[in-house]
This record gives sequence, structure tokens and C-alpha cells, in this order.
Amino acid sequence: MSTALETDEHRALRQAVAALGARYARDFFAADGPGSGPGGNDAATTRTRHIQDLWQEAAKLGYLGINLPEEYGGGGAGISELAIVLEELGAVGCPLLMLVVSPSICGTVIARFGTEEQKRQWLPGLADGSRIMSFGITEPDAGSNSHRITTTGRRAPDGSGDWLLTGRKVFISGVDISDATLIVGRAEDSRTGKLKPCLFIVPRDTPGFEYRQIDMELHAAEKQFELSFDDIRLPAEALVGDEDAGLLQLFAGLNPERIMSAAFALGMGRFALTKAVDYARTRQVWKTPIGAHQAIAHPLAQAHIELELARLMTQKAARLYDAGDDIGAGEAANMAKYAAAEANVRAVDQAVHTLGGNGLTKEYGLAQLVTASRVARIAPVSREMILNYVSHQSLGLPKSY
Repeated sequence: MSTALETDEHRALRQAVAALGARYARDFFAADGPGSGPGGNDAATTRTRHIQDLWQEAAKLGYLGINLPEEYGGGGAGISELAIVLEELGAVGCPLLMLVVSPSICGTVIARFGTEEQKRQWLPGLADGSRIMSFGITEPDAGSNSHRITTTGRRAPDGSGDWLLTGRKVFISGVDISDATLIVGRAEDSRTGKLKPCLFIVPRDTPGFEYRQIDMELHAAEKQFELSFDDIRLPAEALVGDEDAGLLQLFAGLNPERIMSAAFALGMGRFALTKAVDYARTRQVWKTPIGAHQAIAHPLAQAHIELELARLMTQKAARLYDAGDDIGAGEAANMAKYAAAEANVRAVDQAVHTLGGNGLTKEYGLAQLVTASRVARIAPVSREMILNYVSHQSLGLPKSY
């Protein structure tokens, strides 16, 4: 795909990351699916191991923490560079979902708003891959309405300054492999008595912090979990930064989340399109490759155009965010996520259709993307909520909710 608008450093980064991913791609596909051994877990376990190996090598090469501050072991770059890493890994078929969460959301929030102690405790580990952090915002009864979040933190009555946190979360990725989860909750404002957003770092081994795996139809190494906790005790320093910066912290994490989700979708769409184009070049039914027929060629060309356009918006969103324009980045990040998700779904659908029956076989690795591509339309924010945002914030139309 064209990278004419990128710097030489960005192009070099793309090439290096693509080369890294290519070394792992064959193992990813060989280990794909639910498995055929006792309990059906052999392949899933193998794929998890390959992801762990890729995660560690990417960390050693400086890719995981490329967006984090240099003084804490990061690369000192930005979300633009981290998005490139995720997209290129996805384009060869081995995306790392936790890149969307650990260095992107959690690392960014802590780097921008954490105390000095929190930065020194977490950022070096997030950068070198030795520590992973999950992000907990979605709740069973809140859905897309973050104003209905009921997870609540209150000061312990004994005057210790500790926090007591109660709540539930759902569809939280990678809790089982994370050292801690960054929990979005609410706390009482001592001046007004009203609840306001706050973020808490909750180590996985905190007494009373319970997590249960959700049985998903989607086969992925990174599992989804439901969390529950009732008055779990956290030290005062578990609160990220300042109590009054909770809303700023939340949006500081959500914009990178949307940008990285767009990069994830772009990588998936590019992977599917590459498979389809290679097949269309070589597959012959009569005398010519099927790619010579416009009924095959034109939809693939359209998919390529849509992915390119989505990438441009993703680049714009990342640049605005890295430049410190949170408001501008908010609009662009939502648009990028929408565009990339739609382009991804259409690319995957057309790729499967191009291969016909072969598109549903394990050999080509496309069938699983039919389900996975739909996730991009749903998470971390649905396309309908993005349309709500754009119609209200960008177009100035009245709210419907």
C-alpha cells in the first residue's frame, strides 16, 4: 500500500515490523483454530505461545513501547508509530490485540496523568513487554453510555486514605495475562458530593478481584472476561494522578483506543485483500486468471481504495493526537475507526467471495475473519455511536438521546 505521505522513518518502521511479523505468520496459521487435542485446546495453546514469543521479540526491538517516554524506557515517539506497528503485524496475519490496550490506552494515560511513582512503577515494564495492563470500562448495564457507569470508589472510613472499589465490568480483554487492569470508575467529589470519573490501577492478585472468562464464538488467543469486585481495598496510590483529572484521563485513553482499533482493522483488511489478490492472479477456471474478469477485479480494487482512504484518516487522527490536539483528534479518531471498520468488513467479505469455497477453508485463513471483522464494527465503540458523535459534534445536529 502507498506510504507517500509518511516520513522515511515511518516507511523504514513499516518494513521492519512487516519483516518481523512475516517470520511468525506461518506459525500463527498452523496454530489457528480451536484445536483437536483433548479438550480442543492444543492449537489454541500453541497459538498463545507464538503470540507471547512475538510480543517479547517486538518488545526487545522497541516496538511495544515506541509511543512511551524515553525517560521511562520507551521510544519517545507517538501513537502514529504504534499504529504502524499494529497495522503491519495485522497485514501479515499476526496482530497483537493487547497493543490496543496495554501501551496505547494504559501506557498513554499513565504517561500523561500518572504520578511519578506510577510512571516509574509501570511504564518501563509496559515498554519492555515484561508487564501487561488491561483496560476496564464497559459494564453490563451501561453499554455505550459511560455516564451510567456504576463502578464506584470511596475512601475507606478508617482514615487510611485507601480506596474501597465496587463494581462489575464485561468484555475486558486479556485480564488473565495482565499484571493489572486500569479500571474506569466514579468517586465522590469531596466539595460537591457528586460522582466524577476516576481511574484506578487494580493488580490482578488484589483480594476480592474476581474475573470469569466469557465463552466467545470468536477464536482468539486474547480472551474476554467479566470482572466483579465488592469493596476491594486499594492503596491511595491506586488512583491514577489527580482526582480532578478523571474525565481528561478517560478521553486521553479513548482517542488512542479508537486510532489503534482503526489500525487493527486496516491490518486485517489488508491481509484479507492480499490473500484475495494473490488468488485472483493465479486461479484459472477457463483460460485466464479469474482476476482478469471485472466482476472479480473491480470489487477488489474498490476494497483497496476504501482501505487507503481509511488509512489516511487514521494517519490524520494519530498526527492530531500526537500534536496535542485532543478535540481535533477526537473527531478524527472516531471517523478513522468507522472508516477502517467498514473497509475491513467489505475487504474480508470480498476476499472470501473471491476464493469461493476455498475462502471457507483453514488453509487460507480467511473464514475466521468473517467473525473477527464484525468485531471492528462493534468494539470498542459501535458504528452507530460514532454516527451519533459525528452528527452531534461535527454537524451540530440535536442529540437523539
